Amino acid sequence: MAYKKKTYRFENAIEIEEYHTAKYGAPGQKRMSKKKATPEQIEKRNQYNREKRARHKLRKYFKAGDYYTDLTFRKEARPPDMNTTKALFSKFIRKVRREYQKRGYEFRWMRNIEVGTKGGWHIHIIINRIPDTDIILAKHWEHGKVINELLYAVGEFRKLAAYITKTPKTDSRLKESDYSSSKNMPLPEPEEKIYRRWKTWKDVKVPDGYYLDQDTYYEGENPVTRYQYRMYTLLKVRRE
Repeated sequence: MAYKKKTYRFENAIEIEEYHTAKYGAPGQKRMSKKKATPEQIEKRNQYNREKRARHKLRKYFKAGDYYTDLTFRKEARPPDMNTTKALFSKFIRKVRREYQKRGYEFRWMRNIEVGTKGGWHIHIIINRIPDTDIILAKHWEHGKVINELLYAVGEFRKLAAYITKTPKTDSRLKESDYSSSKNMPLPEPEEKIYRRWKTWKDVKVPDGYYLDQDTYYEGENPVTRYQYRMYTLLKVRRE
């Protein structure tokens, strides 16, 4: 049966998605009957797509040495609800963006606002770091502490993408969350090719200078289309 291969290329990683499709099959090829997706399957797919887009933005626009920052709230400054928290964050971001623009830099960010089951609010934010970023953040966040860490690139941000997009359904310690990112990080469309014969995992070719990230290799059957699929990531041996 024919299958489609999608390739996403980044500076230090290549992501591959392969899946069967009857659309490009031979004449008379039997189509598999689809099943109706359950709410759980829809939510799982939505979360997968959130993580995927976040991972792609991290791999394209951020690098080791940028900032992973926690914005905290003093107990007496805790916001009453998510809308208030989002408004406070938007005001903060506008001020930080102006500081970047004054210095001749474009400002990019990804964030997840989280409130725990015990009512504690905090904001995880990923920021492209420039000189004085720590001073800029501390100057404009008036509601609590600013805790900065340098990004590290193990796995090319795969786990970080899952962490920055987590929800109460993926982390039971959360009561509520809201993920978002700046709009100045467009993602290119993947390369697409159609192949007539499904290859086994032994046929996966790793180009020179890369290695297969074993933790990302997965092969299974789509529960809705009932077609086989496979995905994996190739990482550069020496990062740029």
